[in-house]
Amino acid sequence: MHNPIDKDKTTDIPGTISYPHHVGSVVIRPEDEGKLKSRALSAMREQTGRQLLQIQKQAELLAEQAKAIRKRIELSERIYSANMSFEPFIGQTYHLYKSGDIYKLLLIEPEEWGPSGSRGLEYICSAVLLSDHTWDILNDH
Repeated sequence: MHNPIDKDKTTDIPGTISYPHHVGSVVIRPEDEGKLKSRALSAMREQTGRQLLQIQKQAELLAEQAKAIRKRIELSERIYSANMSFEPFIGQTYHLYKSGDIYKLLLIEPEEWGPSGSRGLEYICSAVLLSDHTWDILNDH
C-alpha cells in the first residue's frame, strides 16, 4: 500500500517549516526580501544622516573656536610687539594704536583724547589681558 503523505513535507518540529502545518495555522507569506532591505537601508541612511549632520555641526563649532584662538594669538603677538611704557595687568582694558609701522599700547580710550586729538595715532582695537597672557578683543576697527 502506498502512503500519500510526502515524507519531505512532514516534520516532528512543525514550527520550523515555512508553511502552515494544519488548517487553523496562521498564513505564512514569504516576505519580499527587496522590500525588507529597502526599508532597512532607508532607516539606516536616515539615522546615519542625522549623526553625520550632528558631527558636521560640531566640526564647524570647533573650526570657529580655532579661528577665534588664532585671532587671539595674532592680536597677542601684535600687542606684545607694540611699544608700551608700562606692565599690563590681567583683566585690565588697553587700547592698541598704530602710527606708521609702529604699534603702541595705551591706556587712553579713543573717546578720551582731548581737543588735540589722538596725535596722528590710528585706533586699531581695545583688548583685555587674559590670565593665559593672550588678549581678548573687545572691539576691532
